[in-house]
Amino acid sequence: MGIRWRLAVVMAERDIRNKELARLTGMNPRSISRLKTRRRLTRIDEATLSTLCKALDCQPGDLLVYEDEEGES
Repeated sequence: MGIRWRLAVVMAERDIRNKELARLTGMNPRSISRLKTRRRLTRIDEATLSTLCKALDCQPGDLLVYEDEEGES
């Protein structure tokens, strides 16, 4: 069970690179890179999630997907 993090997928769908997302969010490009390369998150700050959603024009459910034990959502 777990939550799958889809930041890389959403960025690819919107053709947004790390530097552009960093500019839009005010976050450090290294922070964007670390968030992008994770497949699963153990924790994310509400403010960070909100900032990413605003910059990517998406909902939290676009970035976070619940998967059961068999890997199905």
